[in-house]
Amino acid sequence: MGNLYGEKEKNKLIELLTEELPSLRAKIGITQAELCEIVGISRQTYSSIETRKRKMSWNIYLSLILFFTHNEKTEPIIDNIDAFPDKLKKSLNINKR
Repeated sequence: MGNLYGEKEKNKLIELLTEELPSLRAKIGITQAELCEIVGISRQTYSSIETRKRKMSWNIYLSLILFFTHNEKTEPIIDNIDAFPDKLKKSLNINKR
């Protein structure tokens, strides 16, 4: 998957997701601490990403996108903003339910 997405494409997807993080969390009703426990990152790291003091890494993007696309409350939002395109789903071998 290394060559599937260039830095420009990755940055666009990361930006799309970063913009929606507060509303995605609110939609589920989950705290930063709870989300961080699930995806395995520190709350300090997540908080600095959500407040745009730090850029999200590709690995964190992948962890968060998988979490939010497997939640019925947030999956439509992810689909609507196209933060998890079909090309990436196919490369990860993820099919629609």
